Amino acid sequence: MNKKVADVLLRKGSNITTVSPETTVLEALHIMADQNIGSVMVLQDGHYLGIVTERDYSRKVVLKGKSSTDTIVSEIMSNDLPRVTAHDSVDYCMQLMSDKNIRYLPVFDENQVTGIISINDVVKETILSQQETITQLKDYLHSSL
Repeated sequence: MNKKVADVLLRKGSNITTVSPETTVLEALHIMADQNIGSVMVLQDGHYLGIVTERDYSRKVVLKGKSSTDTIVSEIMSNDLPRVTAHDSVDYCMQLMSDKNIRYLPVFDENQVTGIISINDVVKETILSQQETITQLKDYLHSSL
């Protein structure tokens, strides 16, 4: 079964947690902690600007000795992540994440951001897909006995 990004979003939901570019890094971290997520999308007037991840925080704030109360998310966000669509395969996303050493991919429909998928989502979907295949094989074997 060739799972698509649409399948991932159906399973996990496509709700996106967003912040504005002027949000402080500390505020963004509080939001991530409250929702138990590792990233937030940065949007201005509904337009996608980038993503802020825990990795952005550790590398661009902590390691550079910046203050999370004085730094705003637009200063540290990743705005060069590849974009995927609902029609892209989970395998393609896995390859993209692996090649570029990234953990999140924004999902787009035309120019509108419609979701986000993480490396965890991709791994989970791959495991579920393999379990389905195993179940189908078992059923096939039992029915042919």
